[in-house]
Amino acid sequence: MTSIDRRKFLTAGTASLGALGFVGAMPAWARGTLDGTLARRGSDVLSGDYQTMTVADAMFTTGTRRGPGVTVNGTIPGPLLRLKEGQNLVVDLVNDSSMGTSIHWHGLLVPFLMDGVPGVTMAAVEPGERFRYEFPIRQAGTYWWHAHTLQEPMGHYGPIIIDPAGEEAHSYDRDYVVMLSDWSPMHPHTIMKKLKVADAPFNFQKTTATDNYPLSGAERRMWARMRMMPTDISDVSAPLFTYLLNGHGPEDGLEFAFRPGERVRLRFINGAAMSFFNVRIPGLAMTVIAADGQDVRPVEVDEFQIGNAETYDVIVEPGAGDAFTIVAEAMDRSGMGLAMLTSRPGLRAQVPPLRDPPLLTMADMGMSQGGAGSMTGMDHGEASAGGAMDMGSMSMRDTSLLPPNVKVGPGIDMVAMNPVDRMGDPGTGLKDVGHRVLTYKQLVAARMNPDMRQPTRLKEIHLTGNMERYMWSFDGKKFSAVTDDPIRFAFNERVRVKLVNDTMMAHPIHLHGHFFELVNGAPGMHQPRKHTVIVQPGGSAQFDLTANEPGDWAFHCHLIYHMHTGMFQVVTVRPLDGGEG
Repeated sequence: MTSIDRRKFLTAGTASLGALGFVGAMPAWARGTLDGTLARRGSDVLSGDYQTMTVADAMFTTGTRRGPGVTVNGTIPGPLLRLKEGQNLVVDLVNDSSMGTSIHWHGLLVPFLMDGVPGVTMAAVEPGERFRYEFPIRQAGTYWWHAHTLQEPMGHYGPIIIDPAGEEAHSYDRDYVVMLSDWSPMHPHTIMKKLKVADAPFNFQKTTATDNYPLSGAERRMWARMRMMPTDISDVSAPLFTYLLNGHGPEDGLEFAFRPGERVRLRFINGAAMSFFNVRIPGLAMTVIAADGQDVRPVEVDEFQIGNAETYDVIVEPGAGDAFTIVAEAMDRSGMGLAMLTSRPGLRAQVPPLRDPPLLTMADMGMSQGGAGSMTGMDHGEASAGGAMDMGSMSMRDTSLLPPNVKVGPGIDMVAMNPVDRMGDPGTGLKDVGHRVLTYKQLVAARMNPDMRQPTRLKEIHLTGNMERYMWSFDGKKFSAVTDDPIRFAFNERVRVKLVNDTMMAHPIHLHGHFFELVNGAPGMHQPRKHTVIVQPGGSAQFDLTANEPGDWAFHCHLIYHMHTGMFQVVTVRPLDGGEG
């Protein structure tokens, strides 16, 4: 199999794909196969300097589910943008849908007025309107685009591949995007309303008197006194969602072709609204070569957890095998997305069963000394009269632990007692799976980072919430209360940011317009660069940031209903008096 010549690909555009031998290797999603529904599953491919992307209402069908969707150029996901580092891009967004919309270029370094966030960098593009995006492509790697409105969970998203201006760092024979997402026939407004008025309305894995969860009687009583569930992993899961790979549900039979002996690059993008996925290909090791579009030193794993908005590029070598199952299992293990990596059409590998649902631990309560562990042996004591989470002498609502800038009130129902750095944690439920699982501590940048300076100050931000009332915030203040009080960085300032998660849910935190460097113990100036970081429940994470992109930038949790209910802020990068920027 001849490798794809990317320069010719970009020059010739989609019309000459057949001549390049690409059509035969292209999965059905990329060809935008018509399935008889208004919304086609899969994407077309766009390349070149000028594009038009048209948003429209649609119906979407997968398996036995049918409901409203939003298409861009007629498909879910929308088109794959295949670009070249150094080119210019002009995109005319045409809104033929019934809602306001936008496009955010996730992970791309763009002028802030092109960032596509209604209310921060632009007004929403209303029905019948157009908006022109125009910016240079300054980087290479795997990224994606999406609406920064509630159209995103309905299908308004798509992948971006940017080929490097120079040589590609790795050789491979096939190059596939695997875009993970979750789709529901229930409208996002209805989902958000139900989350606000009921406690965990979509969790069907609750503990009961007859379940088989490995919990002692003392542990069950302790969780009951806290009015919480050890299985409260995801707000919305499989009873409501169908998990999609490139727009295809598990019953749609998505295939990725390979020939024996080939090296296959898989670009995993988590474009889901609310779902973390655990990705594995039973029988195949995966070599991670890039995270959030940035090259890292290769690391071989058997599984990785990918949070919302993250991307991981891996290379697999199927050898002489016939077929392998690509499994994207939801973090709460309520369901999975599936595809086949196959050497012949129609071949199928065994689909592994869903694993047992994971249980939250002491570490997820912020009570860890660095290890995880169950509740066994704890003196749980009695609950407080107000329902606060007191466990003997340990109070889970001790607000005296919070710094003065965190607003204490009904928006906070938990404070992590000992929020240790959890970058070495593989993610909820993956600590004891018995094979190699990626952690942030294994990521090392392939090239030296551009800024050699040490940070001059530390900025600590707490991720806060009240799970029962479905209130989410930074530092106890939801976005509607702080619109005139952004997080301020001086232009070109080097700052270390510490994120402390006072809640029992993992949050994927995304900063627009910048890359930051994880403080993960990587040597020298090889800290991995990312645009999104998962902060584990009850834990902390740190990154170093060079604030060198002037403007106003969104900073938020990428769980869409957390963002829309308050876990959102604006980062303002401005020059100091007399400075330039």
